[in-house]
Formats: sequence, structure tokens, C-alpha cells
Amino acid sequence: MIAGPVKKRAGWIIRAIRRYTGRPMAMIALVFMGVVVLCALLADVLASDKPVLLHLDGKLYILPAIFDDKDLVDHDNQTILAAISERGGWAVLPPVPYGPNQTKVDGRVDWLRAPHCGHLLGTDDSGRDVLARIIHGARSSQLVGIGSIALSTLLGVLIGAFAAYFGGLLDRTALIFIETLTAFPTFFLILAIQGLLGTGSLLQLVIIIGATRWTDVARVTRAEVLRVVNEDYVDAARALGLGHFRILFLHVLPGAIGPVVVSATFGVAGAILIESTLSFLGYGAPPPTASWGQLLTDAFNNEGCYWLTIFPGLALSLTVLSINLVGEGLREAVDPAD
Repeated sequence: MIAGPVKKRAGWIIRAIRRYTGRPMAMIALVFMGVVVLCALLADVLASDKPVLLHLDGKLYILPAIFDDKDLVDHDNQTILAAISERGGWAVLPPVPYGPNQTKVDGRVDWLRAPHCGHLLGTDDSGRDVLARIIHGARSSQLVGIGSIALSTLLGVLIGAFAAYFGGLLDRTALIFIETLTAFPTFFLILAIQGLLGTGSLLQLVIIIGATRWTDVARVTRAEVLRVVNEDYVDAARALGLGHFRILFLHVLPGAIGPVVVSATFGVAGAILIESTLSFLGYGAPPPTASWGQLLTDAFNNEGCYWLTIFPGLALSLTVLSINLVGEGLREAVDPAD
């Protein structure tokens, strides 16, 4: 009696995938988000002051920027190329041969330089390459966005599911807690907590944002569990003598998780905007961690440097827009009425 709903859910997932792939804008947004995620994961390969591969003085170095090889601590791509020209060897440089915090190139600081062949998107007021910082800023944004929403989704699903399934006092307490937390504007609550704790780390941002943004997920989960818990296959599971936790996690939640995923997807965009805003105000990613918000702060402090505004702003805007389009595509794909 329970195998039927499992097959039904599998068919529903296949139909949802077909509906999603049938929307060109949603697919374009998904591809763009895949590129952003790859940039975040491969930031040290795409933009670094050390080669990806290096053979010098008879020794092979693999990803020295990641493994912090002691022999190359005081070297960058420019000095390494000079050493190769003198002593022989070879190197595979990253597409952007500058680190996100590298201020000197060939012994000089090239600050606030407009885009040119050496720095495709220009440099900031410390001489750091803007493109390298945008690529590494993607890592900060994705880490905070995905990490915080993963935490808030976990909290929201657990609280909403338990409240709806067991009901009674637990449900009333959860609703009071949700309404109380929702009464405070989320951003100002996060800003107040971050201000009290001081600028710490990206992990601190993940925990603060995740611990304050779970209410929307809890509401959606509670509503979906209340709908699914009265299905015939759930009654059949109870009749078979299955325990409450097994019923909840194996039979109720799988049927309620679709709208929760959609809500979490939209939440990622909100978390990225919060991180960027906090960084812009000086309460986000701690220096010298690359962040799109910090790049926009540099633009605010250096009027007329259009490259500090346009390129980080485009990266942030397109990322948030793509996530929202992905979320909209998921919403339409999982909507049974569609």
C-alpha cells in the first residue's frame, strides 16, 4: 500500500523536471548559477598569484596556492616567470594571474587603474585586481548564501514538521515563536546581532543569517505537512504499526518537500543580498576576504571609478536575478495546477 505513493512521487519528480526544462529562462538561469558555483569552487585555480602547475629547479609544484608550498611563499606569478626565464622550467598560469589580495605586481602598486589588457576589469584603491576579487567574492557569497539557507532550512523543516505532525502544545508554541521572530525586520535583527558580536568570520555570518531566517521555511513546511499527514498512505503506514519518526521522515516529508525547496531557493538570493549589504556597511566578510559588498564600498569611496561599481554590481545583480528565476522555475514546476 505504501509502494504506490513512492512510484507516484517518482513520476511527479520526472514531470516536474520536464516542466522546468521546458522553460528557457529558467534553464539559462540554472546554467549561469552553475557557472557562478564553479567559479566559487575553483576560485584558487581561476584567479591566483601562484601557478596552477609549476616545474622549477627539478621540482613539480601542483596547485601551490592551495597547498601553501613553503618554497613559493615569497613569490608570485611574475617573479616565478622571471625565475623560469633565468633557470628554465615551465608553468601553467591561472586565467587571471593575480591573487585577490595581491597589491604589488612587478614591485609596484597599480591602484585605481581603469580596465586594460593587464587588468581586464581594472584595480581597486589598493592595487588589487577587480576580476580576481569578483571571482573570489563569488565564493564568499555562495558560502554564506547556501550555508545559511541550508541551516535555516534544516531548522525550519524540523520545527515546522514536528509542530504540524504532533500538533497541540508543540504546534501552538512553534507558532508563537515564529510570529515573535517575524515581528522583527530580519535585516536589522541580523545587523544588530552582527554589530554586538563584531566582525568575525564567514562562518559567523552563516550561523547568524541561518538562525534568523528559518521562519518562512517553517511556515511552508507546517502547511505542507498538515496537507500530507491526512493522505491515505500515511494512514496505511500508521495501520502497519510504523513509528511516528519513521512515518514523518520516510512518508510525510518526502511528499511535502517540493514547496520547501522552492522557498529555500528564494532564500539563497536573500542571504546573498544580506551578506553583500553587511559587507558594504562594514559588518560582513572580515578583511581581506574578497566580497562583492566590499568592492561596492570601494566604489562608494572612490567616485568616478566606474569599474568598481559596474562589474561587482553586475555580478551581484545577475546572480540574485538568476537565483530568483531558478526559484520561479521550480515553483512553476512543482505546482500541481501547472
